[in-house]
Parts: sequence; structure tokens; C-alpha cells
Amino acid sequence: MPWSTPFDEPIVLRRGGALVTLQQAADYIMKLPEDTQQDERWQIAVAHLISAAETGGGWLMFARIAMLRALKGDSG
Repeated sequence: MPWSTPFDEPIVLRRGGALVTLQQAADYIMKLPEDTQQDERWQIAVAHLISAAETGGGWLMFARIAMLRALKGDSG
């Protein structure tokens, strides 16, 4: 599944905008401070994004859920 694959529903960000594709979600994580990227919740999200890009199928849903959980823990 290409990184340009969209989620079934966009991930709406608190500060405006949305993450529509796997690539946008990955780019979002890469723009976080390094110490934040190392938090377990973000590492889980990265792992699910990679699995979705490599295998597709149900991993796309898991990647979206992992991103939502990671964002929920983000106070920004």
C-alpha cells in the first residue's frame, strides 16, 4: 500500500488541519521534537504506519487508531 493511501476518515488536528494520508501522518510525527518522537505512544503509531504501508489491509485502521491515541496524549 503506498504512503499516499488515505485513511478511511481524516484525522482532525486540534490546532486545525487534518492528516489524510499515511505520509501526512508520518510527516507530522517527524516534525515533532525528537524526545516526543521517542515517547511510546508515538513509537507505536510509527510501527502501525509502517505496517500499513508495507502490508495494507486492516493495518490502515490500526494506524489511524494509533495516531488518534498518540494525539490524545498530546497536550498541544
